[in-house]
Amino acid sequence: MRTKSLKKNKINVVTLGCSKNVYDSEVLMGQLKANGKDVVHEEEGNVVVINTCGFINNAKEESVNTILEFMQKKETGEVDKVFVTGCLSERYKPDLQKEIPNVDEYFGTTELPQLLKALGADYKHELIGERLTTTPKNYAYLKIAEGCDRPCSFCAIPLMRGKHKSTPIEDLVTEAEKLAANGVKELILIAQDLTYYGLDLYKKRNLAELLEHLVKVDGIEWIRLHYAFPTGFPMDVLDVMNREPKICNYLDIPLQHISDNILKSMRRGTTKEKTTKLLKSFREVVPNMTIRTTLIVGYPGETEEDFQTLKNWVKEMRFERLGCFTYSHEENTHAYNLEDDVPEAVKIERANQIMAIQSQISWELNQAKIGQEFKVVIDRKEGNYFVGRTEFDSPDVDNEVLIDATSTYLKTGEYAQVKIIEAEDFDLYAEALN
Repeated sequence: MRTKSLKKNKINVVTLGCSKNVYDSEVLMGQLKANGKDVVHEEEGNVVVINTCGFINNAKEESVNTILEFMQKKETGEVDKVFVTGCLSERYKPDLQKEIPNVDEYFGTTELPQLLKALGADYKHELIGERLTTTPKNYAYLKIAEGCDRPCSFCAIPLMRGKHKSTPIEDLVTEAEKLAANGVKELILIAQDLTYYGLDLYKKRNLAELLEHLVKVDGIEWIRLHYAFPTGFPMDVLDVMNREPKICNYLDIPLQHISDNILKSMRRGTTKEKTTKLLKSFREVVPNMTIRTTLIVGYPGETEEDFQTLKNWVKEMRFERLGCFTYSHEENTHAYNLEDDVPEAVKIERANQIMAIQSQISWELNQAKIGQEFKVVIDRKEGNYFVGRTEFDSPDVDNEVLIDATSTYLKTGEYAQVKIIEAEDFDLYAEALN
């Protein structure tokens, strides 16, 4: 017989997917706390809110499996209520309601007030930046815009997140000030497309002006840029990066492919020539910039020739950071009308080839760092090592710097000066200098 759990009124928020979802969960938790609710992140609670991802197949599977896992707990009385929100819920709500009807309620990406009401809370409009951060105390994501106006053929994000909508500069500065007051030292700027920022509010690309304001926030030491778009990149951003030491010499710019045939079908609005020229101009203006990109292999119609073009270009460009994904055939996207004609095994093999090339490039670039000194932030202690990052590395996706914790004491969340003594393809080993 089903029994009620003894834990009352504790709301457990479970986050799946990208950094944008992490941010949304933190905003939800901030609202709940402001309403006097007992809220935790991925701990035990009798009410569960699952913030789902609906981007590609693997992410969708993880989201569905997580929902089913908590429905099982609801059946056995371990939890009392399960609510589902986020991108999967936005994209597939009717299907989910039909397939998993025992979920108490489904909410889309823009239905935070309704979700709060279901949880017995009111949406407080006056809260700007009142988030319960779930990242290590020294860094936090700052979402500067929602949605996307780009027409990329493979991407379902506009279906789930809507049109691009920038957050006003003054609100972002207020949020940054509150984060800094809570000990955050590094802001990671995120959006579906950073480079589009401001067009809707200020009638111009205004990322550079936003950065000029954010660098004035006391307590913030690093500002990192994630998810730029190559078409229409505002070059004045690079001038600010050169001028302001707080802005990391780092840019995450997903390029997806380089074969002109594939770029055209992907509706990326650029060519191999234009993209290569853009990257070379980045390196001319900011010589020590670290560029991170992501690529898609196995897109419909990708021939062996297209793939060889991509491989050769990766070797030529020598990206400091690179990730590679296999194409996922997504309903209601423009590319869904094309035949998904690259076999899954070929997609995986191509991704492995790209990452093997990148692993070698990364190893060579890291070998050159031996003997050099860097400022690192210490994110955590793991086993016998303090784990840190340079300004050229983002959390979770990039290189880490490992410092022997048996002979050195460092404080997590603080910065340290280190010297690199050994290097692998994706890890650096260092000794502390201070």
